[in-house]
Amino acid sequence: MSEFSTMRLPSAPTLTAPDGSAVRVLLGLPAGGMAHFELGAGQTSIAVTHRTVEEIWFVVSGQGEMWRKQGAREETVALKPGVCLTIPLGTHFQFRASRTEAVSVIGITIPPWPGAGEAIAVPGPWPPT
Repeated sequence: MSEFSTMRLPSAPTLTAPDGSAVRVLLGLPAGGMAHFELGAGQTSIAVTHRTVEEIWFVVSGQGEMWRKQGAREETVALKPGVCLTIPLGTHFQFRASRTEAVSVIGITIPPWPGAGEAIAVPGPWPPT
């Protein structure tokens, strides 16, 4: 059994994700982990896919867009507070913040993020910043 833990959102980013977003690593358990991701106003991530993890995202503040692609299926959805979305294994995805405000999300990674080499850059619809 894992011990229970408590923490507050770090005031500064812990690291930069492979897609270029600022990450504040939160807590995790053996089956998954949680992090806070943020892109500044006018920023666009690098389009990526994951080798082994799936994610669930929940937008907590700001505005933006998320592009996802699985084979022939492709869509872009608005990111705004209250939106929840999934990024299943093998999905290509890219997100961007609006020109006027940052976008912040809480992401759950299943299984926990394994480290360097997990994300693979792929072609996306927008040039990254």
